[in-house]
Amino acid sequence: MLPTHWPKAMILAAGLGERMRPLTERTPKPLLTAGGKPLIVWQIERLKAAGFSDLVINHAHLGGQIEAALGDGGAYGVHIAWSAEGAPLETAGGIAKALRLLGERPFLVTNGDVYTDYDYGRLQPVLVDMVVNPARVAHLVLVDNPPHHQQGDFTLDAGQVKLPPTHAIGCHTFSGIACYRPELFAGIVPGDKAQLAPLLIAAMNAGKVSGEYFSGRWEDVGTPARLKTLDEELNGPVTA
Repeated sequence: MLPTHWPKAMILAAGLGERMRPLTERTPKPLLTAGGKPLIVWQIERLKAAGFSDLVINHAHLGGQIEAALGDGGAYGVHIAWSAEGAPLETAGGIAKALRLLGERPFLVTNGDVYTDYDYGRLQPVLVDMVVNPARVAHLVLVDNPPHHQQGDFTLDAGQVKLPPTHAIGCHTFSGIACYRPELFAGIVPGDKAQLAPLLIAAMNAGKVSGEYFSGRWEDVGTPARLKTLDEELNGPVTA
């Protein structure tokens, strides 16, 4: 039987938000608001609704503000454990440092600075399968290529995620939403910087990365202009 605190989800919130300057000079990107709510709170609420109430959040740039705003998560019906990095460790490095909080079973990871209507509950059975299937070390959610990333990242072939052919036809973009087995990060010393892509590519070449395509709303809120557009949409039309 699985422990009651499982499954866990990690929200990545340690980025510098350089494309969001000057907004992120004083406010960490996950706390920027759209529709009257911080971006990271939209994520917390969706995770909670999908049954993920035990969360781990990492932070670096202005991270104290994020901790102060969210506390232990009680106001949102979740429990938050914090992984402070000081200086950003990049995606894989941040996850590796947080493994002590995530435990020994597969876990979900998502970004704290995107907006999506993806139903995280779809990943509950994926995590259960990954517990008993050690050959499945990662499961990625892929989306259509946004205008600012038209070359995409990976392809999806019969449920397996692979590197694209050189002509990149059929590419999808990695949404940042994924499930991982802890051993994917076993070679990283906690506290070291490490990128995620080399780990995923090695696992893909070994046939150990599954995936799914999501056609719904996924917004990389990466610039002040895109944040403004999202904010206006969520707030609805202004009435006299």
